[in-house]
Amino acid sequence: MSFSADSSQVQVDLRQSDRLLHDRYAIGGMLGRGGFGVTYLARDIQLPGNPRCVIKQLCPKVQNPAALKKARQRFEQEAKTLGRLGGHSQIPQLLDYFEINGEFYLAQEFVRGRTLAQDVHKFGVWTEAAVKQFLNQFLPLLQYVHKQRVIHRDIKPSNIVRCWEDGRWVLIDFGAVKERIALPDPHSRSLATHFVGTIGFAPPEQIAMRPVYSSDIYALGVTCLYLLAGRIPNEQDYDPYTGELNWRNLVRVSDYFGRVLEKMLKASIRDRFKSADEVFRVLELEAHLETLRPCLSNHPLSPMRSVKLEDEFISPLVRTAMAIRAWQARLAAKQAKNDQSQ
Repeated sequence: MSFSADSSQVQVDLRQSDRLLHDRYAIGGMLGRGGFGVTYLARDIQLPGNPRCVIKQLCPKVQNPAALKKARQRFEQEAKTLGRLGGHSQIPQLLDYFEINGEFYLAQEFVRGRTLAQDVHKFGVWTEAAVKQFLNQFLPLLQYVHKQRVIHRDIKPSNIVRCWEDGRWVLIDFGAVKERIALPDPHSRSLATHFVGTIGFAPPEQIAMRPVYSSDIYALGVTCLYLLAGRIPNEQDYDPYTGELNWRNLVRVSDYFGRVLEKMLKASIRDRFKSADEVFRVLELEAHLETLRPCLSNHPLSPMRSVKLEDEFISPLVRTAMAIRAWQARLAAKQAKNDQSQ
């Protein structure tokens, strides 16, 4: 669910009209409703076979003509962004966009499939191995979205669909686009908050309306908890003093994956993974741990000089140079001793 404080403007229910929308789309059932608009299932009667599509009806919270003009410009800009993103196989294609009586519409590809939320509701919680496999397939998609300079802002189980035809994971419902289109009228007397996202999945900085790319990483981490536990954290699962999510009592995972989840779910941006690529690489590294283990040493370095260095930092490069000099000194002493014995 996405939130907007101002929902006073009534939208026309497209299902109540027998006319084609935009002389092209036959409206069917309602798929969802939120503070920014309504989503319908429709059929495109101008294409062979009348294929199904999704119509998003977006109602900008504006009344002033100048503000409506700006909203229209934002709508066209963000529609082009969606069109560019839709070139990826895991993002629904933008088929059309248009305006009718001050309301904006997006026509997008309909993805036949089941959301993560529906999957958990029907089949139960996932194993750790299944969640890792999901992340390995989903993280490259999130990396692509961020490279396009887009923060999704509403990653959650109901916005990730498993396509029935080919099994790919599809990311839907870009909250950032809705926010850009539905900014409130600056001349309006009503106070409105512009938070876009879902409480429980959004990290602190997003709730404070300062989202960053790693905000999507946090939401993805909560999504993983949902897959493992079958529920999202509630108020009692958070530390009231630090804001950290106490999730360890919700699920049981391996130590390695636990550390990955812990860093995904950090309340502080500084402590969280900065990019989807970072998470992907850490997960990929786990398969090579046994191979790398013989290369690692837990033995402390032997003393290299008599000077006490308790409070002195020695860089690895200096340590290596000191070890080489010590080895050379021992070699010279041994050589000298051999010379004397002869």
